Amino acid sequence: MGMTITEKILARAAGRPSVRAGDNVWVQADILMTHDVCGPGTIGIFQKEFGAKARVWDPERVILTPDHYIFTADAKCHRNVEICRAFAAEQALPYFYDPGTPSYSGVCHVTLPQKGHCRPGEVLFGTDSHTCTYGAFGAFATGIGNTDAAFVMGTGRLLVKVPATLRFVVDGDLPKGVMGKDIILRVIGDIGVDGGTYRALEFCGSTIRGLPMSERITICNMAIEAGGKNGIIAADETTLEYVRARTGKPFTCVESDPDAEVLSERRYRAEELVPYVALPHSPDNLAKASDCGDVRIDRAYVGSCTGGKTEDFIAAASILRGRKVCVDTYLVPATTEVADDLKRETIGGQTLAQIFREAGCIEPAPPSCAACLGGPLDTFGRANGSEVVISTTNRNFPGRMGSKAASVILASPLTTAASALTGRITDPREFM
Repeated sequence: MGMTITEKILARAAGRPSVRAGDNVWVQADILMTHDVCGPGTIGIFQKEFGAKARVWDPERVILTPDHYIFTADAKCHRNVEICRAFAAEQALPYFYDPGTPSYSGVCHVTLPQKGHCRPGEVLFGTDSHTCTYGAFGAFATGIGNTDAAFVMGTGRLLVKVPATLRFVVDGDLPKGVMGKDIILRVIGDIGVDGGTYRALEFCGSTIRGLPMSERITICNMAIEAGGKNGIIAADETTLEYVRARTGKPFTCVESDPDAEVLSERRYRAEELVPYVALPHSPDNLAKASDCGDVRIDRAYVGSCTGGKTEDFIAAASILRGRKVCVDTYLVPATTEVADDLKRETIGGQTLAQIFREAGCIEPAPPSCAACLGGPLDTFGRANGSEVVISTTNRNFPGRMGSKAASVILASPLTTAASALTGRITDPREFM
């Protein structure tokens, strides 16, 4: 019996010829990531358990990326960043992306790929549930708590239960108006927010192979919204082109064996997919955008690790070009690289920034997580009342974008932009 891609990666990291779903194995980490929300807690546990003067297991493999609550006047948020900054200096960590300095990048889950930290066949742990994003690169990536992260920080190892695999095969050509966000919303809607609990969600098929890395990132990013331990897509030439342009470090690609055992396999025809939304207050509250034209919105939001990449803004701009939004439309590039792209990338001779400005969007915020995780009252785009927000983000639980009275609707950048034009949930194909 062969192994799945997830099992192969964990077997390599455990130094074993093979593993099976349900095995508990000690694995060697390749990367540990933490940020300003969980970093101070992880650092505190590390220093308590390993000693105030202890050194991390490998400074080259510990990445600190403040990104969640940084553009705010909140003193406690500033304290968290200061703790991370002091620890990075003390440990001489080369990969501390420091806010307020030229090294700052932005949202961790877009920063790590752009900076070359995501490589096929590796094991990445992060103190953030959306660490599963990096599975888009053919890696095993999963979120862990502060205590586990502190242990990894000191030893480079962690005990992991090998997850069984749920396979999702998507074949065919995506129709116009349909994006990676629609694929993953459909999957979550089909299996529920607990349908993938502690499972590896493996995505494959000709449709997936035809997607750019930005769309694969969106799909794997939201595996956790179905309860997944990790999301994963086997590396191919698209992956290798992206990775090799950003790092010269060696890596080994693996893929599932044809006879690998999986718990289940679901198949989709891409041609049958449509623009979807997840209505409040759960990512599995699936509906077709075309069926929700009577749902009014107060604001639109394009940003986050899920929907704040350059390609996401290009998609939104393709809808907004030459038109005017009728609700407040917030733009938050995920990283400084994306922010620069808003000024560089063009459609029809206009930069993305010009298109958004002429459409009446609010001036883009500095790169960060911003309102995706709520944050202090002065957080850009935060819901502070009973707003109805359509958003490219990944969660729509009560209070997720700030106010518990707000309602968040999850959608693709295309659907979000189309809805900003009409003030109601709108199928983007109306403008294509």
